[in-house]
Amino acid sequence: MSSILTNTSAMVALQTLKGINSNLNKVQSEISTGKSVGSAKDNSAIYAISKVMESDVKGFKGISDSLSLGSSTITVARQASETVTELLTEIKGKIVASQESNVDRSKLQTDIVALTDQVKSVVGAAQFNGLNLVNGSNTSVDVLASLDRSGTGVTASSIEVAAQDLSVGAYAAKNVLGASTGVSGTGDSAGFALDATTGTGTIEIAASGADAFAEGDKISLRIGDKTASYTVSAADAAATTPSDIVAVGLKNAVEGLGIAGLTVNYDSGSPGTLTFANTGTKALAVSAQFANAGSGGLGALSAVDVTTSAGATAALGNIEGLIQTSIDASSSFGTVQKRIEIQGDFVGKLSDSLKAGIGTLVDANLEEASARLQALQVQQQLGTQALSIANQQPQSLLSLFR
Repeated sequence: MSSILTNTSAMVALQTLKGINSNLNKVQSEISTGKSVGSAKDNSAIYAISKVMESDVKGFKGISDSLSLGSSTITVARQASETVTELLTEIKGKIVASQESNVDRSKLQTDIVALTDQVKSVVGAAQFNGLNLVNGSNTSVDVLASLDRSGTGVTASSIEVAAQDLSVGAYAAKNVLGASTGVSGTGDSAGFALDATTGTGTIEIAASGADAFAEGDKISLRIGDKTASYTVSAADAAATTPSDIVAVGLKNAVEGLGIAGLTVNYDSGSPGTLTFANTGTKALAVSAQFANAGSGGLGALSAVDVTTSAGATAALGNIEGLIQTSIDASSSFGTVQKRIEIQGDFVGKLSDSLKAGIGTLVDANLEEASARLQALQVQQQLGTQALSIANQQPQSLLSLFR
């Protein structure tokens, strides 16, 4: 049945042409924007995933900036500690020279004081953007290193940078470690070697009278490449035998290092005394260093006095511990700086991988789009012709009424 009111062929042709035009518009949008998913209506799931990934890329850009800032800060601190090591090595040379009786010790002392002032200058100037990691004003800082995404959300992780105290403050010499057995130094430092399997040695902490502990005083033990320390509290300083408390604290700290074959014994009958025994297969070097509260990590440097024979001998024992302190600082900064650089490289590669993944999800295949565009243009022309033909069909009904 033919009707002038309902032209089914025209409706079909019109719907077909609308579909072709819609697909044509989509292909033209892909070509102009370069994206197959440009908005949520194109593919809501892919759009959501891509936007989350894009936000992560932005976040990693900020992390990269943070790592660069952290690396620069640590570079300044590392160079400062390396410079301090060089200055302390020069001071050691002066101290060694002072061991000779036929030298002008007063002139050597003048040189040592000048070099000490230079150490203070280097430490004071070693700041980046107001942050100084070597003057004792900070204990640690965190460098933003990563964004960790999980099913429960996003958390930030950081690389902790331990500050190193290389400051030189007022120092009061004490004979805290002077009674230790096998000592290679006197007064504020002690040291000995623990041979493999059979090595033994004793450190005696005797703080009383003029050598009494004050709150904040610190004793550090370096065993091999590990360090244990104990800082005296106000309660410790007020105790009857604070050296016992410090000895026990150090014993616990050393045991916490987990050094294979090393045992540390404490006998309450010998106040403040720790006995070391090495039953392992690796020889160990043990060094102890006492530091006054507030005197800084290199505080003992200000107490160096080689104008007398006794002072020169004491200085020779102390300088080794100070040099080791600055070397440890350089090593610590170098290790964490290398870690930050590795993390920076990883973040850069991760950002590139995320960008590539986003592109795989939302970028248009332009070769395919070009082929589809030509096909749709031909379909559009044919659809237009079909609609035109369908619209002419009612005209044929006029012949029935002639």
